[in-house]
Amino acid sequence: MKVNSEKRGFLRSGKPFFWLGDTAWLLFSRLNGNEIDRYLRNRAEKGFTVIQATLVHGIDYADPTGEKALILNDFSHPDTGSRYWDHVEKTIRLAGSLGIVMALLPAWGSFAKNGTLNTDNAKSYTRFLADRFGQYENVLWLLGGDVRGSDAPETFSVLGRNLKTLCPDQLIGFHPFGRCSSSQWFTGADWLDFHMFQSGHRDRSQRRLHAWDDAVPEEEWMGEENYLYVFRDLQRDTKPTLDGEPSYEGIPHGLHDPSCPYWTDREVRRYAWWSLLAGAAGFTYGHNAVMQFWDGSTHGAYGVRETWDRALDAPGAFQMGHLRRFMESIRWQEGHNAQDVLLDDSGKEDERNLAFLTPVSLCVYSYTGHPFALSHSHRFSRSRGYWYDPETGRSLQDLSSRDDLISPPMEGRDWLYVLPVG
Repeated sequence: MKVNSEKRGFLRSGKPFFWLGDTAWLLFSRLNGNEIDRYLRNRAEKGFTVIQATLVHGIDYADPTGEKALILNDFSHPDTGSRYWDHVEKTIRLAGSLGIVMALLPAWGSFAKNGTLNTDNAKSYTRFLADRFGQYENVLWLLGGDVRGSDAPETFSVLGRNLKTLCPDQLIGFHPFGRCSSSQWFTGADWLDFHMFQSGHRDRSQRRLHAWDDAVPEEEWMGEENYLYVFRDLQRDTKPTLDGEPSYEGIPHGLHDPSCPYWTDREVRRYAWWSLLAGAAGFTYGHNAVMQFWDGSTHGAYGVRETWDRALDAPGAFQMGHLRRFMESIRWQEGHNAQDVLLDDSGKEDERNLAFLTPVSLCVYSYTGHPFALSHSHRFSRSRGYWYDPETGRSLQDLSSRDDLISPPMEGRDWLYVLPVG
């Protein structure tokens, strides 16, 4: 897997690669081999291409049989005799056979923040990781893990430089704290191949919750408008960028209070389409139950309400497959954001439409289904225009009148308007 820097996207085996990620932070500690087989096959069938999982997520981290990753929680001493690492390697091999790339976090960010993972033991830990997994074409590395790059910049730089030296053919990214982007700290870093932002789980009313994850400067607050991170990242750097953690399906607004509304597949679709039509190189989906692989036997986190095996077939997971197939059909890597085709680009909050132009299609995403108009300066023939339903993946003929105003089939829901080009 490589970066196509000219197109601000990814390549695999020389062909455009669509990053459709799934969030599986606790994969290695919660699922046994048979369960991982079920999980990966489910994701491959739905069209997912990347799985984000953590190698060491907590103290005394172990697989379901109790096999630990580290000796005495020391990153200088991965337990090379432990079957934990065999468990990881078998998963990588199975994912590879299914066409899936494993985006591995060496350790959750809290370890670097508190100094357990530091500039000294990071060197020996990365040597171990490179020796064990550096030969796999379907592995890339995500540093960070829900922390700010400024929490341990030296440690992250050592991890990044060592992995890039030892595994030059494997990509490296950084998963940041909520409502932040890696571009804030690592723009221009020679070991970082692409940027990632976490638009996060708060709604527009939750700027401050008096919770542990409030610590984001005012200038980083984008509300629910995750496309703004894309615009800003692409101005800061020439590297690809994507939303690596938007609001999860089935999680409360703001994470902390289960009495709050829960994010649904409709909002997840909005984050996906908004960011991609802004110019992102891909998108990572997440479900509350799946990211923690909750099986109902323990007290789950973040107000989780269903088990992971049922959540595998949540509506949003199917809709991500529709998203990938459509974007691939319009040659998305050759496209770019095209807000100038909209006659009025002043929509606020959910009323904001995103436009995207490729060599074969002009696309306009409307989250609310309200009518909009195209600029007269762009002469696109509407005779072949059609509507794409992001929820079902079906297309409908455009039956609206041929005046300037383009009216979706139904208001109150999201639609994609598609005009073939040429």
